[in-house]
Amino acid sequence: VQLVESGGGSVQAGGSLRLSCAASGLTARQEITVWFRQSPGKERERVAALTSDGIATYADSVKGRFTISRDNAKSTLYLTMNSLKPEDTAMYYCVATFPGQPWTSGYWGQGTQVTVAS
Repeated sequence: VQLVESGGGSVQAGGSLRLSCAASGLTARQEITVWFRQSPGKERERVAALTSDGIATYADSVKGRFTISRDNAKSTLYLTMNSLKPEDTAMYYCVATFPGQPWTSGYWGQGTQVTVAS
């Protein structure tokens, strides 16, 4: 399994970014399902998740600002981030899981850095 995140960068507060996660080598039962983030000295935070049925859930810290979506034909997961805040600064990772597998034990890529300046 290989996951490649992209789309990160440096933006001003209030700006927007769209992250992409391209997957290859997934088995028929695996899906890319979760975005999480981590910054130095902080624990990993699950930002958004998307079930195979298309049900999305979000961390309270990003609700109303971030949108998770998936293009199954392209095996790509997206995270559209609007109204970015300095506290959104982190490395962002996507995760591939089997059905019922905890996201903390799934596969993830190298991450993409998001930096939000105040």
